[in-house]
Amino acid sequence: MNKLLARRTFLKGTGVCLTLPLLDAMQPACSASAGSDAKPRRMVAIQTNMGILPQYFFPEKSGRDYESSPYLKLIESHRKDFTVFSGVNHPYVDGGHAGERVFLSAAPHPASAGFRNTVSIDQVAAEQLGSATRFPSLAVGTSGMTMSVTRSGVMLPTEKSPARLYQQLFVESSEDQTQRRINDLKKGRSLLDFVGDSAKRLESRVGAKDKDRVDQYFTSVRDLERRMLRMQEWERRPKPKVNAKPPVDITDTGAFVEKARLMLDMVRLALETDSSRVITFYLDATSIHSLTHHGNRPEILEQLQKIEESQFVVLNNFLNALAEVKEQGETLLDRTMVLYGTPMGNANAHSNHNLPVVLAGGGFRHGQHLAFDKTPGRNYPLPNLFVSMLQRLGMEVDKFATSTGTMRGLEVVG
Repeated sequence: MNKLLARRTFLKGTGVCLTLPLLDAMQPACSASAGSDAKPRRMVAIQTNMGILPQYFFPEKSGRDYESSPYLKLIESHRKDFTVFSGVNHPYVDGGHAGERVFLSAAPHPASAGFRNTVSIDQVAAEQLGSATRFPSLAVGTSGMTMSVTRSGVMLPTEKSPARLYQQLFVESSEDQTQRRINDLKKGRSLLDFVGDSAKRLESRVGAKDKDRVDQYFTSVRDLERRMLRMQEWERRPKPKVNAKPPVDITDTGAFVEKARLMLDMVRLALETDSSRVITFYLDATSIHSLTHHGNRPEILEQLQKIEESQFVVLNNFLNALAEVKEQGETLLDRTMVLYGTPMGNANAHSNHNLPVVLAGGGFRHGQHLAFDKTPGRNYPLPNLFVSMLQRLGMEVDKFATSTGTMRGLEVVG
């Protein structure tokens, strides 16, 4: 009969496992270089967390000859470059605002007691693409909120300062700074060696089922160790040079749209210099939370519409910037999937159904409105789109979270 082992004993047995999320979060401390792939593909995922007024977003007609809604008219110049979706959601995701944390993971019931998040699509992609760039992935935003989650359920920190991101991407460190970071990485790897030794002692005290769990846990630890080794190698490589001047951070807490524009400029530079191929951008619109509870009052709706329109202007500018960059006969937009969406279909009602979603670029046959059943409980799984995106990145996957296949009606070009 196996002796019971309390969780507190497990933490004590590993000695330092509580600090491991901090080590995992060291990933964004690295910076940029060109990858070796002949034709790299990339992904940017953008979440705006306070919903979008559905009556100004969704087209009335499906297919390729739909008439653009007021919001989609703001990105009309890229009509052939994007697909708009309606009637999609994450199955079993509920809890209104709680859906923010699982927009890229689709983990069920995020508001429930004892909820634990699962890996997000960007981190699945980073596991395969990350070795080609200085940053395996980047999590950026207008605040500290994040939607990037590791396989162990750790939420990766978000860089909210464009100025700091610019420095990490393009400003060379002094020799002393570089050596200190290398020493820190070596210490981190030594720490992981200690954790591995502790795991061997721990395995002799648990049953078969727990051994599987411990083995899975320390497999992720070894993955982290390999990632840290790659980071150490990048420290000695020169960073790319750009003509763009360092940005000046915006301090106004309510200027989230202006912050979004500035940060997306940095995202474009990161993509253009192949500093990272996997980027998440969290557009935190919490400052307009009270407006989203508009109660259909015309004066509030008008105010909210103007703010949301400005978000689509920023999105259009970002797509323009990607389309202007040429890479081996294609545009950066051709090579980059840009996912734009929100975790609530109707913020006024805190509904997690019928999510407004756009996918631009990335080499798909766009120019259409894919309309599915908008009835709550009968929406089409948004994780199916995530499977299609991962496959477009060259990954051999047929399942992500609650997916049932690939996205129906979405085809690749070539």
